Amino acid sequence: MSLWLPNLFSGIRVRGFADDWTSATVQLHVNVLTRNYVKTAFGGAMSAMTDPYFFMLVMHQLGRDYVVWDTKGEIEFLTPGRGVLTARFEVPPARIAEIRRRAAGGVKVLEWFATDIVDGSGAVVARVRREVYVREKRRVTQAAGS
Repeated sequence: MSLWLPNLFSGIRVRGFADDWTSATVQLHVNVLTRNYVKTAFGGAMSAMTDPYFFMLVMHQLGRDYVVWDTKGEIEFLTPGRGVLTARFEVPPARIAEIRRRAAGGVKVLEWFATDIVDGSGAVVARVRREVYVREKRRVTQAAGS
């Protein structure tokens, strides 16, 4: 994912995904290409560094029987970001089990996830929330009803 062009040219580096898709860690290197007019992290880059990860963790844990989309994002900038910024995304199996239960029978589920973007000292630079849409695929719902 670090070589995916939107990440590569935005200074975004994926540091890893857990083997069971319960977590991911992403970093943004603030440099001449990723900073704003006042030489701190560009807000668009901080938003981009959080874009697909909750969606991906949910999608891979649920499996092929579900439609999963990233639908909304919110970011609250708390302090200027400098240096290397890190975001860690976590979706535990218990939360996936609850989403699966709520989505049974084709019900649409909209679920919010949150993470902080921190700088090298651990100070919170921004708080991010992402909404993920989940629905059981029609073929699964129809098969269950037959």
